[in-house]
Amino acid sequence: MQFQQLQYFVAVAETRHFTRAADLVHVAQPSLSQQIKALERELGADLFLRARGNITLTDAGEALLPLARRILADADTARHEVQELAQLRSGRIRLGATPSLCTGLLPDVLRAFHDRYPGIQLLIEEGGSHDLVRELARGALDLALVVLPLPTPSPALTTVELLREDLVVVSSPEAPVPGRGRTVRISDLEGERLVMFRHGYDLRELTVAACRAEGFEPDFAVEGGEMDAVLGFVRAGLGVAVVPRMVATKSGRGLRVTPLARPGLHRTIALAHRSDVAPPRAARELQRMLLER
Repeated sequence: MQFQQLQYFVAVAETRHFTRAADLVHVAQPSLSQQIKALERELGADLFLRARGNITLTDAGEALLPLARRILADADTARHEVQELAQLRSGRIRLGATPSLCTGLLPDVLRAFHDRYPGIQLLIEEGGSHDLVRELARGALDLALVVLPLPTPSPALTTVELLREDLVVVSSPEAPVPGRGRTVRISDLEGERLVMFRHGYDLRELTVAACRAEGFEPDFAVEGGEMDAVLGFVRAGLGVAVVPRMVATKSGRGLRVTPLARPGLHRTIALAHRSDVAPPRAARELQRMLLER
């Protein structure tokens, strides 16, 4: 049974005339008649009673008509929905990002994307780069913003560098400034009480590694928080923290922000997606906006 045959059958059923039906579907009348006969042979039953000047449906035709109309309607719906997706009128994007990027980079970009494509649903998953790489690999995300280098490099992922961001030290305005100048050296953090992120957090690993490279183990006042919790603990005067400059700029109310002395600390942010599956059209558009921001 072919889709085209159902179209021809419905046209004849509605016009009760083979020639008018052929005109309706823009096909020659002999071709339409041949396809109807082929459909009847496949079904093993006549669909029309063909009396001269009078075309009526048989019982088999009456049974097939609502089913054929439903199939054709479903096909129209499918075509419409695909076109809607192609034109970015509907659909969804599953985007993963580290919590610091959800706080710093994403709000403005997602607002601009939503203003342009209000029918696209945005599903955001926060997590560390390790978790996001795993979710990408199993197909649970379309795109992810991750920190390079990846914790477990994967040839199945494609990454595009997005930005290189400085890290800064945040502290309570009431607390003494770590160090003695306008900048803070990593060595100045020795003996300071640090507010530290949870295990698996990229910023934790980067900060701890920098302290150890200077020959000391960091001292934690509080540990285990996400970005908002860490900033709140610093505001409360529990200690200092090393955070991305973008986060400090956007969330700096109630915080003192001090740059790190050269060479400082930096992190590289990249967009990642699976190499073997092209991201959906909407995700590709979001990717373009992030790269052009």
